[in-house]
Amino acid sequence: MHEINFAVLGTGGIGRRMLDVSTHKAGLTPVAACDRHGVAIDHDGLDVEELLAATEGNIASDPEGRDASTDGGTATVGGVKQTGEDAGVVASAQATATETPIDAVIAESDRIDAVLIALPNFEHDFIPRVADRFAAADYSGVLVDVLKRSRVIGMLDERAETFREQGITFVCGAGATPGFLTGAAAIAAQSFVEVESVDIWWGVGLRSGYEDNRGTVREDIAHLPGYDIDDAREMSDAEIAAVIDEHDGVIEFRDMEHADDVLLERAGICDAADVTVGGILDVTSDEKPTTTTVRVTGRTFDGETGTNTFQLDDATSMAANVNGPALGYVKAAVRRNRAGEYGVFGPAELMPGF
Repeated sequence: MHEINFAVLGTGGIGRRMLDVSTHKAGLTPVAACDRHGVAIDHDGLDVEELLAATEGNIASDPEGRDASTDGGTATVGGVKQTGEDAGVVASAQATATETPIDAVIAESDRIDAVLIALPNFEHDFIPRVADRFAAADYSGVLVDVLKRSRVIGMLDERAETFREQGITFVCGAGATPGFLTGAAAIAAQSFVEVESVDIWWGVGLRSGYEDNRGTVREDIAHLPGYDIDDAREMSDAEIAAVIDEHDGVIEFRDMEHADDVLLERAGICDAADVTVGGILDVTSDEKPTTTTVRVTGRTFDGETGTNTFQLDDATSMAANVNGPALGYVKAAVRRNRAGEYGVFGPAELMPGF
């Protein structure tokens, strides 16, 4: 396969790990990365080691998002810590400060094969609106996101015809769940002529805690009873910390609004109502608090009922299980795009490349 040049929108926890993991994958060259304060672009390939070292503990994601509030020289934007006047990407020698970082990437997108959208998704139509901007700029290539929420998929499907006309191949929900585990459920379902239920149960350990995983933890809290995405967006860091403390750092989630349900339905595997997603997040330990498992129960052609089970090893980290598959879906999407297949695809509809 030919080399793939890709960009990352957002250099919070997921975006930074995307850049890191890509250096261990053949055929992938990161050429652009941005956050709300700046952008780094080098079509020969970014110096990922320098970029990550320069931005360690000095992250500013949420490009072109809400205003920052400052207190004692430290600003918080979308719940992400920044330190000093050169916050985020602009701390890197490769970067340039700009108030319109996404536009800066779009301006260079004719030389970019794929764009990974690793931005906080605290407004349901935010990622679809980012996609609109690429389409409006005549971008022809691949867009991949790692969004979680079911209702966003419909917004992307509404844009499918525009993407086809423009030559865009969009893969939605391409992380771990939805994403990797959605695809695993689709494969496990092949034993059956009728799928009765899909149960996805995940475990994530984040010893680095909320400080280094703010977007992920904040968005997960929106799934707790009594909270929604608007609450999560508006909560202060102190309020988020209080929720974490209330659960002693180990938070259990049930019946989450994860897009695995609509993605499996649109792939013809089962009804969305037959899919349940839950899990346990531990921000006090890197060890997983529970084994990540997918259980698919169904009826075979000869009338038997069975359950196929897929498990992730407890040693594989969240970064490995989110960023590895996302980059694999980038490879698969580029193949589709170069073959002239455009529109919106879910992780149950194509196998990730390796």
